[in-house]
Amino acid sequence: MQSMYFTEEHQLFRESLKDFLQKEVVPHIEKWEEKGTIERFIWKKFGDMGYFGLATPEEDGGLGLDLFYTVILLEELQKVNSGGFAAAIWAHTYLAMTHLNKEADSFIKEKYLRPSVDGDKIGCLCVSEPFGGSDVAAMRTTAVREGDFYILNGSKTFITNGVYADYMIVAAKTAPELGNKGISIFVVDRQSDGVTASKLNKLGWRASDTAELAFDNVKIPIENLMGEEHKGFSYIMEHFSLERLIMGVNAHARSEHVLEYALKYMSEREAFGKSIDQFQALRHRVADLYADIDMCKEYNYSVAYRLDKGQYVVKEATISKLKSTKMADEVAYECLQFLGGYGYIEDYPMARNFRDSRLGPIGGGTSEILREIIAKMVIDKKEYRPAKV
Repeated sequence: MQSMYFTEEHQLFRESLKDFLQKEVVPHIEKWEEKGTIERFIWKKFGDMGYFGLATPEEDGGLGLDLFYTVILLEELQKVNSGGFAAAIWAHTYLAMTHLNKEADSFIKEKYLRPSVDGDKIGCLCVSEPFGGSDVAAMRTTAVREGDFYILNGSKTFITNGVYADYMIVAAKTAPELGNKGISIFVVDRQSDGVTASKLNKLGWRASDTAELAFDNVKIPIENLMGEEHKGFSYIMEHFSLERLIMGVNAHARSEHVLEYALKYMSEREAFGKSIDQFQALRHRVADLYADIDMCKEYNYSVAYRLDKGQYVVKEATISKLKSTKMADEVAYECLQFLGGYGYIEDYPMARNFRDSRLGPIGGGTSEILREIIAKMVIDKKEYRPAKV
């Protein structure tokens, strides 16, 4: 089935990426997980290899490749056994840079997008707030126009790369009285006066930095407004499709990897005179897990194909994240059980996967929010439409 989506060029890219990750990333993972900081050199190496520019047009310094190169990047990142490292990379490339690709003008692209492609600047996306969470329309952060500047006040939380990023893509209300129709998007320098960051201590994703950010009368030049004023909510909703598909792909790839690891362990672990992969109770559980992973994977590939063709897949991407992350949690739970006591030991990779997987049904829109979005579309016949830049 993969031949429907992946060409020989795709497969060559995958093999090259695997080699790169094994050589340049894997030797450092344990250190980054322990310290909670990803060293800066690896960003430049990713940039030099072109990995940050897969989805960026050639005229903006990228490679302009189809979405299945992104799928490959996401899948292979899940195999380094660090959800935090993977998240830091894709949050920069497909959260922050997606807005730069789609809404930034030539001035902003030259200042922020090109250095992002090259790995010289790291970005983050700032939408979630302490009192809003998945409810984007409830955000309280404001940006009030004063002359040639907007004055930004408020806070954001659960921001991946929020501590060490060089710039932030920030959503704020420029017309609070309009509700979700009064939100705008800005690019903000991390070193701007009035910006402070507090690093959050997470259960999983330990290698990535996740921040709560505060903005106290931060001056944003008017040229740092991205797209049209008050159109920010539409931009965010449109790009949520990609973010949710990314988390769906992450889930199926992570699950494939952890099941392979569990099967290797089970083939070597003996009980009552035979390897435990020969016990019917365990074999049938493996069969169910494999079937669930494969169903999610094929669905995610079909959504990626449609998104790459320019279709508006808000419903399908929402389903992708909802079902794939639920499946991944079940796989993590079962595979840890297959390892018995060793699954509960930090020296084995299963414990980290178990913790990292739990973020799936929470980040990028909780499963509860996703179900409501689907219910609105299926029951209430609500239609979402793409924003026009």
